[in-house]
Amino acid sequence: MSVNHAQQSDAEATNADERVREVSILNRLLSRPELGSVSGAVLVFLFFIIVAGDSGMFSPDGVLNWSMVSAQLGIIAIGACVLMIAGEFDLSIGSMIGFAGMMIAIPTMYWDWPVWTSIIFAFALALSIGFTIGTIVVRTGLPSFIVSLAFLFILRGLTIALAIMFTNRTIVGGVRGAAEGDLLAAAFGGEIGGWLFQWLADVGWLQSFPDGTPIITGIPMIIIWWFLLATIASWVLLRTKYGNWIFATGGDAKAAKNVGVPTNKVKIGAFMFTAFCATVLAACQVLEFGSAAADRGLLKEFEAIIAVVIGGALLTGGYGSVIGACFGALIFGVVQMGIYFSGIDSDWFRVFLGGMLLLAVMFNNAIRRRVTGAAQ
Repeated sequence: MSVNHAQQSDAEATNADERVREVSILNRLLSRPELGSVSGAVLVFLFFIIVAGDSGMFSPDGVLNWSMVSAQLGIIAIGACVLMIAGEFDLSIGSMIGFAGMMIAIPTMYWDWPVWTSIIFAFALALSIGFTIGTIVVRTGLPSFIVSLAFLFILRGLTIALAIMFTNRTIVGGVRGAAEGDLLAAAFGGEIGGWLFQWLADVGWLQSFPDGTPIITGIPMIIIWWFLLATIASWVLLRTKYGNWIFATGGDAKAAKNVGVPTNKVKIGAFMFTAFCATVLAACQVLEFGSAAADRGLLKEFEAIIAVVIGGALLTGGYGSVIGACFGALIFGVVQMGIYFSGIDSDWFRVFLGGMLLLAVMFNNAIRRRVTGAAQ
């Protein structure tokens, strides 16, 4: 009789153990950080299909347009997402775009460096600055918001000062001509898949110009970089030990440090990755437009943070999704181009951004409370 009672007690304890508790499909969906951004993207697409479906927005070249806009924000949103999951902010992202772009253009056009050398030089400078910001944050204990805000002004001012010093102007052009035949430049400013689009045009599945050139000559490298960075960052976060360290550092840095997680190195690495993503975007823009501008990237740091928050990341760290951040960037791109195609006054775009940020924070907070309550 006592044996049966003991077995029954063990079974009840097992059933009460939340680690083996069955979770409904609904709760599983609600626990995914990217749920809000995916749902928002679906609603945005449906809205513009109705409002601007016949405007060319969803034609091949229209899709390419809003995909490129989304990619520009998506690249830096990936870096911002990883850093926010680690529990920190970087407000210098936008200034880093302008700085890195100028560090590619000035050596190329005024010091006669090969473009590939200038690109490597820009990445080296950006990574060292990211390392510096991260080191200051972890060594001093100052909020990353304040430290990176200081570097926002430092980098923007330094970009303008160096541009005036070496070129006597704030816009440096001519980079595209200097980049012809440069393999590393092609990795940022080229296209891939041209043969496929030419074949689609030849068989009549894609529109072409009178000379037979397809309206889309290839997939721009900025889109390729977006997907590449999203894939790698997601894999690192979800499938590697370093990804666990990032989540643990953002969730509770002291507890993570007590169990052996190198939290300081994790944070510094996240700052460097953010600087890397900003430089990728800078290189793509310089080689796409053929020029660098000192004011490029203005306010992009805030748009990146909004995209990350829409993607489900918590401002407190320890929770988020790179895929969600990418969908947040996709919403931006679709809305920005959708407003243009539908003829809506573009002044409403900023209103949309603010509204989306507020709704995303409220939605994420409600979902977190629901999931936490269900788990108790």
